[in-house]
Amino acid sequence: MTVSPNAEGEEERAPADKPRVVLVVDDSRLQRKILVTQLAQSRFRVIEASSAEEALRLCESELPDIVISDWMMPGMSGPAFCGELRRRVTDRYVYFILLTSKSDALEVAEGLENGADDFVTKPVDGAELRGRLAAGERILGMERELTRKNALLTSTLGELRALYDSLDRDLAEARKLQESLVRDRHRDFGLAEVSLMLRPSGHVGGDLVGYFPIGSTHVGLYSIDVSGHGVTSALMTARIAGLLSGQSVEQNIALQRSAGAIVGVAPESVAAKLNRILLADLQTDAYLTLVYAELDLRSGQVRLVQAGHPHPFIRRADGRAEFIGTGGFPVGLFAEASYEGVEVRLNAGDRLLLMSDGISEAENPGGAQLGRDGVRDLAERIAPMRGPAALDAMVWHIDAYTDGQIADDLSCALVDFSGGG
Repeated sequence: MTVSPNAEGEEERAPADKPRVVLVVDDSRLQRKILVTQLAQSRFRVIEASSAEEALRLCESELPDIVISDWMMPGMSGPAFCGELRRRVTDRYVYFILLTSKSDALEVAEGLENGADDFVTKPVDGAELRGRLAAGERILGMERELTRKNALLTSTLGELRALYDSLDRDLAEARKLQESLVRDRHRDFGLAEVSLMLRPSGHVGGDLVGYFPIGSTHVGLYSIDVSGHGVTSALMTARIAGLLSGQSVEQNIALQRSAGAIVGVAPESVAAKLNRILLADLQTDAYLTLVYAELDLRSGQVRLVQAGHPHPFIRRADGRAEFIGTGGFPVGLFAEASYEGVEVRLNAGDRLLLMSDGISEAENPGGAQLGRDGVRDLAERIAPMRGPAALDAMVWHIDAYTDGQIADDLSCALVDFSGGG
């Protein structure tokens, strides 16, 4: 037994001035006539049945709003009829009143257990019956309003789910596009191999790593972490990727022409220029941390700037570990920020890692961060491997450390140096 919904998912409802339908069920014709006469004086439309079985058949064609049923009837009793009606009608509430001369608590409990809402004692007093019906109408009104609001909520949730699914698909595509910003994740420059790893913690994130050749003898490398997560950070990383692209000397703020040759801009000047761009041109509340380094492939000389980013890490060929850099201000926060360059030399067999804080600040289930000691240990664990294999092993160890609960973007630029003099 169902009630048809309309196009908006709400229950079909009669006009506001249409009276509620009351079904009177009693095997006594006289009792039915008394009740019908009393109800006719009110705003109800009354239908009758002489038995519970007949009443159930009537309910198949017209479901009443209120049922007034005698307790004792041949065949199915009033409480049994109430229980059966409740089983059949599940999508709309029918207010059920039992007529009874019973006052025993156990018998009243039987009626309630079968779903009865109220009781009227015989002989029926007209004023009392009207009061009981008024109470029933209030409950039905609240139930109908709750049903309407639930239908509206269900419809709204369905629309939100469809919107979320659409956004989810768009973000999945956005993640693919963001990952495509990290081109050529491994390149052998002869005297050095450069490998990149980028793993957003969500659909999209704010980390970015990359490299580009500077002429034929130098390589620029960067590791960037834009504040926040999500679409805003991802759009910012896309913009920064364009500013450090190796495809165009004119667009890359780390490159310049000098005497007909392409040369690198000093790393501290790159950070200062990027700071001005973020504050003046992009006009956003987002900021970023940065390590930008320029590697001389012939000598192993590295010039770099650290701007609020985790310290670059060198694992020497003999196993010694060094954290380098001076800390520095993040990029895009202070117009007056200044940046200091640092120089260090790589020798044959040394490894340089530029890492985001998603690695150093990865937490185990107890809340302990990986930290510097953990980074040193991690570097030792991946030391036997080179290139992408080393970065894959890094992600595996971090995943194990966090028990599979990596909460931040992971990114790393790794340089395995084999030259030097």
